[in-house]
Amino acid sequence: MNNNGEIIEILRERIPSFECTKGCHDCCGPVTTSSEEMSRLPVKTDAEHEAALDEYNCVHLGPNGCTVYEERPLICRLFGTTPRMACPNGCRPEEMIDVKTERQIHYYIANTRQVLV
Repeated sequence: MNNNGEIIEILRERIPSFECTKGCHDCCGPVTTSSEEMSRLPVKTDAEHEAALDEYNCVHLGPNGCTVYEERPLICRLFGTTPRMACPNGCRPEEMIDVKTERQIHYYIANTRQVLV
């Protein structure tokens, strides 16, 4: 793993998926993400960012949920997959994320420049 794009792809593959409660967006607040992940997301205006922050929402949260779901950042993918970031509705994958992968994700986040989504 020698570049951030490869690291992101490998970590994404290791995060278990699960079904969320329809209509719930409790984990869709403002988050920070790496510059690499941010470059994969649509550019939003300052006004859009301010409006989302005023509501404590992610700028990519639309009326029907996440508008960038396939490209959502690692931190968003991690919600609900670990007891440390549990879903408030009790949703979770059959098997939670393994501790090693969770540590690797937090290491990646801590060691890359983070920007507000």
